[in-house]
Amino acid sequence: MKLHTLKNVPGARSRRKRVGIGEGSGRGKTSTHGQKGQKARSGGSIRIGFESGHIPLYRRLPQRGFNNYRFRNDYAIVNLGDLERVEGDVVDRDVLVNSGLVRSSAKQIKVLGDGDLTRALTVSADKFSGSAQSKIEAAGGKIIVVGESAEKAPESAE
Repeated sequence: MKLHTLKNVPGARSRRKRVGIGEGSGRGKTSTHGQKGQKARSGGSIRIGFESGHIPLYRRLPQRGFNNYRFRNDYAIVNLGDLERVEGDVVDRDVLVNSGLVRSSAKQIKVLGDGDLTRALTVSADKFSGSAQSKIEAAGGKIIVVGESAEKAPESAE
């Protein structure tokens, strides 16, 4: 048996029923579109949520709150306890991605102070929490703020 000799069993593949080809098509004169009206016309469609002249549900329900999804800053979170497992003395974006702590699609990285740090690390990220900054500096390390938020962040002690 070879791939080029394979054939379907007779009757396994039937021709597609052509719609809109008149009374001889097997679908009748209206071709599955019913009789008259907006849905029977070519190009006639009704938008999602249309309720035949009623006020639609999305307008009846109260709209509350505000969602700044378009301009929000999404940070990938890294804890100090996770940085303890990273090899090397310099921790930056590439090291975090290679170690699997941050996805490569993450736009910004924030370091939080959960966990303890026992060795001196030079950590570069977009943002640091206050506890993370103090723990890194207490362990003899150094922080480097990168990215757009560098102007707003406090300078690290060098």
